[in-house]
Amino acid sequence: MSTVAESMLPSLAGATGWLNSEPLSADGLRGKVVLVDFWTFTCINWLRTLGYVRAWAETYRDDGLVVIGAHTPEFWFERDVDNVRWAAQNMKVDYPIALDSEYEVWEAFANHYWPAIYIGDREGRIRHHHFGEGGYEETERAIQQLLGVTGRDLVSVADDGFEKQADWERLQSPETYLGRERAERRDDDGGKLRLNRWALTGAWTERSQGVFLEEDGGSIAYRFHARDVNLVMGPPERTVSVPFQVLVDGEPPGDASGLDVDSEGRGTADRQRMYQLIREQGTIDDRTFEIVFERPGVEANVFTFG
Repeated sequence: MSTVAESMLPSLAGATGWLNSEPLSADGLRGKVVLVDFWTFTCINWLRTLGYVRAWAETYRDDGLVVIGAHTPEFWFERDVDNVRWAAQNMKVDYPIALDSEYEVWEAFANHYWPAIYIGDREGRIRHHHFGEGGYEETERAIQQLLGVTGRDLVSVADDGFEKQADWERLQSPETYLGRERAERRDDDGGKLRLNRWALTGAWTERSQGVFLEEDGGSIAYRFHARDVNLVMGPPERTVSVPFQVLVDGEPPGDASGLDVDSEGRGTADRQRMYQLIREQGTIDDRTFEIVFERPGVEANVFTFG
């Protein structure tokens, strides 16, 4: 495939810090092919691309590829360096990470997306970009061409866990934010939810980026049509853990339980991150999801689906 020069690789000087590396600069990276991947650790769209980015970093490192993850936070708790460090270790992101807490690297690239990939050649010119999921073969072919190693077999990645590709053919539920800044599709009648509507039960406080449970026994319900149900949530106080139970159409999920719950739907919110709560194994249909919290102290931010 051919690649077209777009512009020079922008400065990385706006990073507020670095993980897994000393500070890197565009000038200092001349002579290398550089892939910059914009991410934030609760983003399901980025998580489904991570297997490929990680594999490219490992496979082509000795050929001269440098992968940099520019971590630009979406939620307030993603600005916390300890949270990003934990996420990077948990998700096996061992390539250099530019902490972009003030969005200066994001702005330097004029970027608007998570995930977004920009690839610069050995002279520092951006030769390929891709926004969102997919485009894996095209991106890897661009990497090979810029490295001068065309014709190699493409990487093979595990398709499981958080990184499993979405079931796009059957997915009918959209990303849905709960906080005051971007709340959408909320319904006041949780007993008669329409598809892709949600409702709260109990004593919740609306915050700018989420809803916060003030008392025992609060719940969130969502009428969904998807294989996976994920929820970004967690206790803002690090000393707090909040037990919960997930139900589907009023029953424990059984073999439809996600990574973060057992077959009875029980789990614990112990830090702010994305939790996979449902992974349907059979028929995909309109169903009602409910999560019931035993104690207060949890903030819920956004539903995502797969």
